[in-house]
Amino acid sequence: MNRNRKYNNPEWLPTAKKEMEQRGWAEADIIFFTGDAYIDHPSFGTAILSRILESQGFRIAVVPQPNWRDDLRDFRKMGQPRLFFAVTAGSMDSMVNHYTATKRLRSDDAYSPGGKAGFRPDNATIVYSRILKKLFPETPVIIGGIEASMRRFAHYDYWEDKVRPSILIESGADLLVYGMGEKPLLEITRLIDRNVPIKNLVNIPQTVFAVKSGEETDKERETVTVKLHSFEKCISDKLSYAENFRIVEEESANPNAKLIMQNSGNKTVIANPPFPPPEEKELDRYYDLPFTRLPHPRYFKKGAIPAYEMIKNSITIHRGCFGGCSFCTISAHQGRFISSRSENSIVNEAREICQKSGFKGYISDIGGPTANMYKMGGKDPGICRKCKKTSCIFPVVCNNLDTSHRSLLELYRKIRALPAIKKAFVSSGIRYDLFLGLQGDASHGEYAAEVIKHHVSGRLKVAPEHTSPHVLRLMRKPGFSLFREMKKLFDEVNRQEGLNQQLIPYFISGHPGCSLDDMADLAAETSKLNIRPEQVQDFTPTPMTLSTVIYYTGLDPFTGKKVFSARTRKEKKLQNSFFFLHNKEKRQEVKKELIKAGKKELADKLNRK
Repeated sequence: MNRNRKYNNPEWLPTAKKEMEQRGWAEADIIFFTGDAYIDHPSFGTAILSRILESQGFRIAVVPQPNWRDDLRDFRKMGQPRLFFAVTAGSMDSMVNHYTATKRLRSDDAYSPGGKAGFRPDNATIVYSRILKKLFPETPVIIGGIEASMRRFAHYDYWEDKVRPSILIESGADLLVYGMGEKPLLEITRLIDRNVPIKNLVNIPQTVFAVKSGEETDKERETVTVKLHSFEKCISDKLSYAENFRIVEEESANPNAKLIMQNSGNKTVIANPPFPPPEEKELDRYYDLPFTRLPHPRYFKKGAIPAYEMIKNSITIHRGCFGGCSFCTISAHQGRFISSRSENSIVNEAREICQKSGFKGYISDIGGPTANMYKMGGKDPGICRKCKKTSCIFPVVCNNLDTSHRSLLELYRKIRALPAIKKAFVSSGIRYDLFLGLQGDASHGEYAAEVIKHHVSGRLKVAPEHTSPHVLRLMRKPGFSLFREMKKLFDEVNRQEGLNQQLIPYFISGHPGCSLDDMADLAAETSKLNIRPEQVQDFTPTPMTLSTVIYYTGLDPFTGKKVFSARTRKEKKLQNSFFFLHNKEKRQEVKKELIKAGKKELADKLNRK
């Protein structure tokens, strides 16, 4: 194969045998199987990984949403790849994608054509991998994506209400890539291309492999190794499970992370430390590849793909998040150190979007996991290299964190200056604790005013999540007083500019530590501010988050203290109902349920709020 061929093919990657044949391929080097529809846009993992591998001269094919119920022809149609199969459940954990917080089956799927459900199985990574290993037992299967990443060790599965072993064990895959997979997957590909057996790939950062217990190499027995409680111990002892999480989270935040091992049955699961985050030039190379930014033509006349419609004119400006919120997987998956693209790369992408057919002048989002962490990092990187804290902004903003918004302001202005841009919105979540309550940086007030004036689509969404101080501490979120300050600032700028915009807060019910009294206080606080909560959700325990560990074990793994969680459907529903007390019928329903639950005093209290 000619590794020096010029990379100039901006078309979609093949998804069928005939598309491979049109390119003159007898086989693909790597075949991706994904639970999502295939969209050639840099916001989707399969697209960005496959384009990077293609840019290095490898032949990549994609099988989106294969049918696992029939004779498995979708798994056979592309044949056997020369190097390996790459498997992902898609952009979401398949169980989160399928089920609500009350475990009811969803009727839609934002990552499927027409928004229709039913195009992927439960536990998609496991299902796809097992099928491929059965059909092609000699071909390596490598799993990755959010589902595999967050289930790399023994984990609590909310939908089955039990602890499950590493997904690497359950799937039968040969190797697991966790986190953002560009660096490890490229290294794996190069080594397998040089005929290195998959069983020998034990030293690649950001990968997880398994060996028979007792066959660990000397490398794994060195002092840089951390050994977790076994899968079996986690089943029988919740305290051991909680201790495991604390170790994994601390190592995930550790710039000098150790190798982690966990026994599971007759095997030992071994996770190598991660690669360093990509530098600016690396990230630019990823996003500068020639994406079509469109769904594959196979979906023509099959209906719009909701997730694509939401992000098609959006721009990712950075990766990572140092917030460390208890219920969120972003820090665990993308890391807590920020990797930012260059201003030129981002502005060039904006220009490219402007040239696309049908563009009407609106960029839907200039953001990332958090909208306003662009180019932020430690003032003294040496201090960061020694720090193991899981959050740089909780319980207080670190003195070593450079919170200047100057680079972001300059970026916004350059995008606004493009002739074809009517409006460029900031739709990603904004951390207002990065510009409120901090002293000594003029860019903070300037940023807030400029976003409200120029980058709101009429509704600015922020995430206070709750009002209760002890619930917010468990969430690792700032106090509600900062939200009040944010609302005051938002209203003031709107008055000054003659704007009629809304501030839309996100709230969560049913989070560990949250009681009915806490929900009543939330209802009272929002009522005082004339807010009727719209963006609300019931807490869903997802693998590898602190909130899930507390929910399952009833313990805070960092303090050992017991924590209450609403666990039954009835309890969760009642907490969620407090968001809708402005509705008289709902209010009466809540009061009746509170009286039944022996909470008459709280029911009476609702009359006074």
